Amino acid sequence: MKILFLGTPEFAAEHLKYLLEKKYNVVGVISQPDKPRGRGKKLEPTPVKTIAQRFKIPVFQPKSLSKEGIKIIDETKPDIGIVVAYGKLLKQPFLDQIPFYNIHASLLPKYRGAAPIQRALENGENKTGITIFKIGEGMDNGPIALKKETKIGMYETYGELYEKLIIIGKELLIEFLEKYPLKLTPQDEHLATYAPKISKSDLKIDFHNSFEKVKNKIRAYDPFPGAQTFIHGKNVKVFHVFYHAPEKLQFAPGKIINISKEGATICCNDGIIKVKYIQFPGKKKITFFEAKNGKLIKEGDIFES
Repeated sequence: MKILFLGTPEFAAEHLKYLLEKKYNVVGVISQPDKPRGRGKKLEPTPVKTIAQRFKIPVFQPKSLSKEGIKIIDETKPDIGIVVAYGKLLKQPFLDQIPFYNIHASLLPKYRGAAPIQRALENGENKTGITIFKIGEGMDNGPIALKKETKIGMYETYGELYEKLIIIGKELLIEFLEKYPLKLTPQDEHLATYAPKISKSDLKIDFHNSFEKVKNKIRAYDPFPGAQTFIHGKNVKVFHVFYHAPEKLQFAPGKIINISKEGATICCNDGIIKVKYIQFPGKKKITFFEAKNGKLIKEGDIFES
């Protein structure tokens, strides 16, 4: 079976690499155009392009799939399209050329959209997974071919869950290709929820929220891009929340009531959280204990929402 692979970021690159290592016949790769990165604004290849070039697979980076995409299909003559975090919605007439299947990092119909892993964590879900579905002209709403779920740990971070879902996604993709074609099951539109793209405002921690919400906010953006708050007029990031509990306190939300080698205990609206790391602007991540010893922070300081 000849495969046309569409993807852009690291998550997609790991799936492409796995396919190629398993000797699947990938006849072409479509990725988003290269973007300038770093201080020098030098054009850098997408992670998917890097993998494709390593394995000497033809790479295409069209600005639009409407005409250029059809030419690519005519040239490579694939039997099926596999899509993993390509970055744009596929539309007709491109969609009409061959069947396209998407590997999506949620249990559809929940968390359709750009940021399913972060939104599941932010909302305190205790499970998520990978869904493979046939793409139609809509936001992740096509009929489902395969689905596999996994539990989410209480303090599991975005980085940890991301790695776990890559492993599940790769294995499920191989299962899908071995069993293809599969019976498809329509999604229940009444159960659909959405996971919109992350904005800067999403990263802000409000310690006036519940300790549960604050805990989930921090781990949803750990290790990247980092949940943010303010102290001493500086925008800082905090990482590795490892404890949370309800507690009746007479302190203001955001107040640091203790700093030890273990981490900092911070007040929320209805309880406390404990967090290990803090990152000041332009600096490396350090423990709260190191920040205290360096006189950057102390007990009694208050994080501003």
